[in-house]
Amino acid sequence: MGYSVGQVAGFAGVTVRTLHHYDEIGLLSPGGRSHAGHRRYDDADLDRLQRILFYRELGFPLDEVAVLLDDPESDPQEHLRRQHALLTDRIARLQQMAKAVEHAMEAKKMGINLTPEEKFEVFGEQDPERYAQEAEERWGGTEAYAESQRRAASYTKADWQRMQDESAEWGRRYVAAMEAGEPADGERAMDLAEEHRLHVHRWFYDCPYEMHTCLGEMYVTDERFTAFYDAMKPGFAAHLRDAILANGVRRV
Repeated sequence: MGYSVGQVAGFAGVTVRTLHHYDEIGLLSPGGRSHAGHRRYDDADLDRLQRILFYRELGFPLDEVAVLLDDPESDPQEHLRRQHALLTDRIARLQQMAKAVEHAMEAKKMGINLTPEEKFEVFGEQDPERYAQEAEERWGGTEAYAESQRRAASYTKADWQRMQDESAEWGRRYVAAMEAGEPADGERAMDLAEEHRLHVHRWFYDCPYEMHTCLGEMYVTDERFTAFYDAMKPGFAAHLRDAILANGVRRV
């Protein structure tokens, strides 16, 4: 007896009205009728409906779907191969879109939910998201990176401003120490290095001395970090690296 229009609508996840429309335009006419004249669909009809819905999902208009299905040279296997290729291509595009959305989500998780004007007001030319992607590539799988993301996600504009103020004030005191001739292994320099470690520890992630030493090395091996510190005073990055190392030795 086949399947009623209501049953097929339930199977396929479409409306009865859609099936009536497909019948009216000749895209999917049921193979039989009941004694009362009601539409009855057989297995071949269901196979055709499946192909129709595949193409519709891929964005094909109904008239093009009709041409594809009614081509006398068409081969059911060829239909499946074509649909598989189209679906694979669409999946690849959707994955690319998902990746782009994930990157946008990560940017939001950085907690920099500020307008461009607010960013400039707080950070000036030092955009905090400038190296976000590289940071994820370097340390994205680490617990420290995850902790940094969790903390940053909760920070407000006032928090970022306070963090920047603390960092700037620390930088002024470090420059003053250097200008006074303080050696990197002097008590004043080591105390400032300890403040630096605690600043990272307080605002971003747990920063034991071993990790702090690694950060110090990065300040002189990555020219961008070197440029950032040396802009405050030439030789700042190397001096800080040495002070961090000396402070770690002192604590051990």
